[in-house]
Amino acid sequence: MHHYVRAKQPNSEMCLVCGIENSFGFGASFYELDNDELLGIFHPVKEHQGYPGRLHGGLAAAILDETIGRAISIAHDGNIWGVSVELTTRFRKPIPLDEKIRAVGRITKDSKRFFEGTGEIILSDGSIAVEGHGRYLKSSLDKILNFDVDLHWKVFSAEDDPLEVEI
Repeated sequence: MHHYVRAKQPNSEMCLVCGIENSFGFGASFYELDNDELLGIFHPVKEHQGYPGRLHGGLAAAILDETIGRAISIAHDGNIWGVSVELTTRFRKPIPLDEKIRAVGRITKDSKRFFEGTGEIILSDGSIAVEGHGRYLKSSLDKILNFDVDLHWKVFSAEDDPLEVEI
């Protein structure tokens, strides 16, 4: 399905999933789509492996958790983020290393204090590798982060940022 990218979300410096300065991390980029889903793009490398040539399952869960947990910010102008309460994953296929992988997350239930969401990690051939369902506590960004948001939490534009995607 064809979608337009409405906005790119910020990255931090040292987050395992989105940190741009974390040499062990994924450096994932997250994009808000026109259907209110969140797209994450990441590139696992050999340091992320579990079994040879495959992404470690716990790291796959971390990516899915971050993608679903960030999706709430779309509906709240970036002011509300998710703190993980529960995550259930179903692993369908191994995730290969050394190729770009996509994760998609969406909100399925939104109440005053909590929200729920689902997501998938999608391989380059379009098949689903991991499915997940999570429950999260809503929190404002200033309560989660213990650093200067203006200095250490920002959008970094890149030449390969997509304007439209096929999911």
